[in-house]
Amino acid sequence: MLKKLLIANRGEIAVRVIRAAQDLGIATVAVYSAADADALHVKIADEAVHIGPPAAKKSYLDMNALLEAARSTGCDSIHPGYGFLAENADFSDAVTATGLVFVGPSGRAIRLMGDKVSARSAAAAAGVPVVPGSAGRVESIEAARAVLEETGFPVMIKAAAGGGGRGIRIANSLDEFDQAFPQAQAEALAAFGDGGLYMEKVIGRARHIEVQILADGRDAVHCFERECSLQRRRQKVWEEAPSRALSDALRAELCASAVALAKAVSYSGAGTVEYLYDDAADRFYFIEMNTRIQVEHPVTEAITGIDLVAEMLRIAGGEPLRLSQGNIRVKGHAIEVRLNAEDPARDFAPFPGKVGDLRIPGGPGVRFDSMLYSGYDVPPFYDSLLAKLIVHGETREAAIARLVRALRELEIAGMKTTKPLFLALAADPAVLAGDVHTRWLEGWLTDNAAALAG
Repeated sequence: MLKKLLIANRGEIAVRVIRAAQDLGIATVAVYSAADADALHVKIADEAVHIGPPAAKKSYLDMNALLEAARSTGCDSIHPGYGFLAENADFSDAVTATGLVFVGPSGRAIRLMGDKVSARSAAAAAGVPVVPGSAGRVESIEAARAVLEETGFPVMIKAAAGGGGRGIRIANSLDEFDQAFPQAQAEALAAFGDGGLYMEKVIGRARHIEVQILADGRDAVHCFERECSLQRRRQKVWEEAPSRALSDALRAELCASAVALAKAVSYSGAGTVEYLYDDAADRFYFIEMNTRIQVEHPVTEAITGIDLVAEMLRIAGGEPLRLSQGNIRVKGHAIEVRLNAEDPARDFAPFPGKVGDLRIPGGPGVRFDSMLYSGYDVPPFYDSLLAKLIVHGETREAAIARLVRALRELEIAGMKTTKPLFLALAADPAVLAGDVHTRWLEGWLTDNAAALAG
C-alpha cells in the first residue's frame, strides 16, 4: 500500500482524495496556490506545500513545482484528481521517471485514449461500435469534404485532443461546414496546442451514457453506467445512475464493450468509457474515454457501494483488482447535481465571493462533496464548481424527491449558485419522465429563463 500521497489538485476533488487516502491510513500532502492558502483541502491534509501564484499555469499546472513538493515531503505517490494534469501523459511519465507512483494509467494509455482519433481506432479494433465518421485525422478541408459522403449532414467537427466540450462545431450544410472547419482548427490549436480535427455524424436525440471501469493492467470490471444527457454547452450539469433508457440486454452489451476496451489497452486505474445512445435506433456508439476519475463518480459509488478513489489507490499501490464482476450489483438510483458559483438568471454569469451561513443537507441517502465552509472566500481564478449534491433512493422517483428535499435544505448564503436550476428541472415533466437528450436542456433554458431567478 502507498505510504504518503501528494494530491496534485484543489477544490472538492482534492478534499475527496484526501479523505479516501486517510481512510486507508495513507499520509496526505496538499498543494496550494497563493489564492488557495485558506482552502479546505489545505486545512484537512496532513501537510501542505505552497507551489506558486494564483494562475494555474504557474501553480497547479507546473509539473516541476508539483514534483519538487512531492520530493521535499517524502511522498511515494501522486494523485492528479480531475482536470489540470490528470490526463497529461507527460505528467504521468514524469512522475514515474522520478520514482513515484502515478495514481492513474500509464502515459502510453493516456496518449492512446486521450487522442480521440487513436481512441476511436482502438475502440474499433476491440469490436466497440463507433459513430460513422473520419477514419483518422482530417488535415485539410478538402479531405474533410470527402468524409461528408459517409456522414452527411448534420456533422460534428471535433478537436482530436479536445475535452470538456471545447473545439467542437456542428455544420448543417456545406456553407456552414466551410466556415466551421477553420474555426474549429483555430480553437483546437489555441485550447490544446494541437489543431488536429476529426469528424463524426451527428446522432439526433442522442443520450450521453458512460460506463465506469476499474482495471489493474490485466483484468478489468465495470461498475455499470451513468446517464449524463442533461448538458449545457456540452458541459454536464445533472448525472444519474443507472440509465432508465437501456434494456437489460443492451446494458450488458454496453458495459461488456467498455471492459473489452479497457483490457485491450492494458488500462490501469479508474476510467470512463463514454458513448452516445441513439434512442430511435436502440444503438450505442463509442465517443471517447476519460483516463481519470470523473466529477460524477459519486453516483456510481452510491448505487454499487464501491469507493472508486480507494480502489484507485489500492491498484496504484500494487494490489490486484479486488472486485469480481459477479459481485458488483446495482442497488437503487442515484442523482448528482453540480452546484456552481454562477447566476442562472443572468446566463450563468460567474459569481465568486465569500460564503456566509452554510447549511448542508443531510439525512438518509444524501451526500455533499464540497470545498465550502462558512467564511470561505471563493477565488475567481478557477472552475466555478463549489459542490456536488448526491442523493440515493430505492427508485428514481424516490431519488428525485430526496433531491428536492435536500436542495430546499441547502443554503449557501452570500453567493448565487445553480440551485434554482435544479429545483426547476426536478419539477419538469420531461425530466421526471426521463425523456431528455443531450440538446434538450439548451431549448429548456430558452423557454424557462424566468424560472431560474432565486
